[in-house]
Amino acid sequence: MAKGKVATVFFCQECGHESSKWLGQCPACRQWNTFVEEKVTIKSSGMGGSAKTSAAKDTREASKPVEIGTITMNEEDRILTGIAELDRVLGGGIMQGSLTLVGGDPGIGKSTLLLQVCRQLSNLGRRVLYISGEESLKQIKLRAMRIGEFQENMLLLCETNITLVEDAIRSTKPEAVVIDSIQTMYQEDISAAPGSVSQVREATNVFLQLAKGMGVAIFIVGHVTKEGTVAGPRVLEHMVDTVLYFEGDRYASYRILRGVKNRFGSTNEIGVFEMRREGLVEVTNPSEYMLSGKPIGASGSVVVCSLEGTRPILVEIQALVCRTNFGIPRRQATGTDFNRVNLLMAVLEKRLGLQIGDCDAYVNIAGGMRISEPAIDLGIIMAIVSSFKNRVIDEKTLVFGEVGLSGEVRAVTMAQQRVLEAKKLGFDTVIMPKVNMPDEQIEGIRIIGIGGIGEAIDFI
Repeated sequence: MAKGKVATVFFCQECGHESSKWLGQCPACRQWNTFVEEKVTIKSSGMGGSAKTSAAKDTREASKPVEIGTITMNEEDRILTGIAELDRVLGGGIMQGSLTLVGGDPGIGKSTLLLQVCRQLSNLGRRVLYISGEESLKQIKLRAMRIGEFQENMLLLCETNITLVEDAIRSTKPEAVVIDSIQTMYQEDISAAPGSVSQVREATNVFLQLAKGMGVAIFIVGHVTKEGTVAGPRVLEHMVDTVLYFEGDRYASYRILRGVKNRFGSTNEIGVFEMRREGLVEVTNPSEYMLSGKPIGASGSVVVCSLEGTRPILVEIQALVCRTNFGIPRRQATGTDFNRVNLLMAVLEKRLGLQIGDCDAYVNIAGGMRISEPAIDLGIIMAIVSSFKNRVIDEKTLVFGEVGLSGEVRAVTMAQQRVLEAKKLGFDTVIMPKVNMPDEQIEGIRIIGIGGIGEAIDFI
């Protein structure tokens, strides 16, 4: 009879590297203070205390190499969810046999969105299995009643044992599975607590084999840490095919679903949703949504165009510049890179002689969006100067362009799409890099090309 002994092993929370002792720095990913202690069970054969295990004979047939030209692709390999914003982020629908990780802050809408996906798929006649380790069947039913009616091929299971979950998936043979959440699943053979590095890694490996072996699409929900990353080892993100993150303030009504990894599509696409009583509702025109409530006749406000994947989004940049009452001026940036704002203010002071070194400066992306694209540089500069000089920028003017350290305005990608988006929303003037000027003037909108920030300030 096989016996087992408990041993202490240290795992790196970033990459899952295993060590017999605690280390200050992980030798694999070079991160500091990431090792955690866990208890694991080492199986032995029970013969003279030997630690060797008897290897079971593998009865599977060996895989054979195939020519790439013989592999056929069908449109049926993707399943449309009926939620256009989600299909956009996934790259055109759910890929059969894919493993998708959905992360986000507590209460932001991960379980709600996946329950809506289950409803859409079940209404299309597809067999769906929703497995919850955190809620009872009655709790899931209460949430489902707010969303709408479900078909009979929607199955629910409340279980946390990986072995029983695997048996349920193999017996019901669904086309899509939702695991809520991966941190509640546990393997009996592993003595570590659920949610630990070894348990999360083993559970994800089981679901990976099920997805690839049975061709079933599996969604797993992952809790996040205070830093905003998925709890557990980063190896979890490396194992899955797609990683989706929910962004946005849980107390605000909108949510942004961003793809940070996707083996079947672009990683730059985003989906915008609004949280309502009946669940998450798609926002088909996020630009109009983000600009709602924009002040009229206020200085320090300008509209810029940012590109998220293939979608141009118009957002408002607000700046407030005032003389400081202390020896050291305060700088704050919300929704954009703080260091980038400091850099742009240094460019203004050096290249234009603007005396703002003794001023407090606050920059905000209205609506709670977080944008890191350099194309908003020109908008940040114009908002700061507008607030400093108390000059109002016309509300029908849109700006975009990257600013270099010499004060030059550099080219951005997909400039024409940004101009057309501005025209669609009623803007009549666009200030953009001169090198991006179109060959032909676009009817109904005035385009001003500039080569440096001095020309943009003269426009104010």
